[in-house]
Amino acid sequence: MSDFKLIADLPGDARPREKALTNGMGALSDAELMAIVFGTGIKGKGVLALCEEILAAHGGHLSKIAGTPARDFIKQHKGIGPAKALTLLAGIELGVRAAADAVRLDDPRMASSKAAFEYMHPHLYNLDHEEFWVLMLRSNLKPLREFKAGQGGLASTAVDVKVIMREALIANAAAMMIFHNHPSGALEASPQDKALTKKIVDAAAYFGIRVLDHIIVGNNAYYSFHDEGLL
Repeated sequence: MSDFKLIADLPGDARPREKALTNGMGALSDAELMAIVFGTGIKGKGVLALCEEILAAHGGHLSKIAGTPARDFIKQHKGIGPAKALTLLAGIELGVRAAADAVRLDDPRMASSKAAFEYMHPHLYNLDHEEFWVLMLRSNLKPLREFKAGQGGLASTAVDVKVIMREALIANAAAMMIFHNHPSGALEASPQDKALTKKIVDAAAYFGIRVLDHIIVGNNAYYSFHDEGLL
């Protein structure tokens, strides 16, 4: 597609808005969805060509665009100002939150590491620092509530086991799952991760609370202590 080709030059049924009205949003490509969000292109470049160029610069992955800070996005894509950059990033973030909300509406049982990862992933994706979260569960393994128990730097997070136990007792939790992210994307448990897990498991056991899993979140993937036989 030529950089100068405008949406107005396309046949009516090929224009993103008309296509969406006729066939639904699911019929649009990523670039076409982005074009609707942007509305217009920039000087010398039509909006569809602009969106295809942005996608190509991020390997065709919307998740990589979502993880780019607005200031960096503006630097990477000349001609795009703060208004357009923030409009796009906000649109992608809404999509992420909508997907997360759909999972929560189903009130799923945390019966697998995959279910737990999908439920908690919105809290831990695309962070440039470590965070430690606890998901407290009812006896039927449905969520009670989640809370952030610690936040740190690039490689470590300070976690107070007493705080975790206090919150679990207040919530009358029957079980819990613990989570933290590795900003580097590395999916392996460090000796510190294993030592902290043992402390939490031992403390929880004293109160009759089961720790079902410790999940380490990387780049849209995860490592499960339970699945690896460590819990």
